[in-house]
Amino acid sequence: MSEMYRREVPQYGTLLSLVAEINQAVLDRPDQEGLFDAEERQRLGVERHGAIRVGTAAELAGIARIFKVMGMHPVGYYDLSVAGVPVHSTAFRPIGDEALKINPFRVFTSLLRLELIPDRALRERAEAILSRRQIFTSTALELLTRHEQQGGLSVDDAEIFVREALETFRWHGEATVDGATYRELHDAHRLIADVVSFKGPHINHLTPRTLDIDAAQEAMPRCGIEAKASIEGPPHRRHSILLRQTSFTALSEPIRFVGDIDAGTHTARFGEIEQRGMALTREGRALYDRLLDEARRDATPGSSSAGRLASVFQAFPDDLRTLRHRGLAFFRYEVKDAARFKAMAESGLSWDLEVLVEAGAVAACPLIYEDFLPVSAAGIFRSNLGGAEPKAYDARGAKAGFEAALGMPVHDEIALYEQARDASVTVLKRAYAQEQYA
Repeated sequence: MSEMYRREVPQYGTLLSLVAEINQAVLDRPDQEGLFDAEERQRLGVERHGAIRVGTAAELAGIARIFKVMGMHPVGYYDLSVAGVPVHSTAFRPIGDEALKINPFRVFTSLLRLELIPDRALRERAEAILSRRQIFTSTALELLTRHEQQGGLSVDDAEIFVREALETFRWHGEATVDGATYRELHDAHRLIADVVSFKGPHINHLTPRTLDIDAAQEAMPRCGIEAKASIEGPPHRRHSILLRQTSFTALSEPIRFVGDIDAGTHTARFGEIEQRGMALTREGRALYDRLLDEARRDATPGSSSAGRLASVFQAFPDDLRTLRHRGLAFFRYEVKDAARFKAMAESGLSWDLEVLVEAGAVAACPLIYEDFLPVSAAGIFRSNLGGAEPKAYDARGAKAGFEAALGMPVHDEIALYEQARDASVTVLKRAYAQEQYA
């Protein structure tokens, strides 16, 4: 998919080169020595997230089947309608630590909420257009069924499956509607036109992970890439939290509309960069959301939103010890000093995780945030759909309906981080007991 997108969007290749240079510069710093092991460095070099948009429940269910073959599961529910984007979404990704090392990929997948189109006639026309398309090849569907019946695919079948599945995400320069229909859909919302007017859910961006998004934002213009005005997500911090994202402006691409002699244009596909920080607990997310609301509520015309955000977020602790002690962020625990760990266990000292950490026997390592932020996603979408659109939807999140369309519940992302933290503690506690009674 990455190779295909690089051919389709040449600036994406420039973006990859830029991110690789910045990441290497960060890793070469003396203070970063030993921060990433070989497996983590390998993951960083290939890690991507993509984004697609589908139009119907059947399409969403089919996408879920495809990603399941690849060990990717729906994690999180994101209602973007509250930010003026008529979709709700999930992210397909691996859910275990080992799986993420092997397959560090995510696809943010959005389902169009047709019920939010206020014009009933246009809504019914969009439904009719979507009902006529098939976004999966017949061979891909046959192999999906074979996988589900057999519990897997042969090597030869797997290669064919990847090739056929890739067709679902390929860009097509021909629309499936005429220019007049496209313009009506576009006027309702540019994203509606993007979903309804084409043969399938083309990738609208692929995103490499950087270790310094501020450096990337500054460097993009020097590489001939027009960056969006500001970085989405939390402000710059010593210890990064959650997710920060930026992107380059969407391409205006020539499109051939049905029955039209002259070609038109469509703007949707863009490039994005992300920096992933530590995952926050439910208490941490509550504090993050409260500060984000405060920064927005107190914003004044003409003031710097970045400056206001940075000022408000001074209330969010920025040292690892406080974050851990206040239960604001997730950490994984592992042996740091094996000799000291063994000596403390053999001394008869009762198990106490905090004592072991303070003594330097155990390391507390922040868990990387593997997921997304709905406000940031909406901000990226809007900035690449021609700027902020004056859309307001009287809608509530429809998680139950989304899961019904998906054919399964989405995983609670915070519960997954809790499981990872607890599993690391269980392993350590068992090892400590073995040392005590050896």
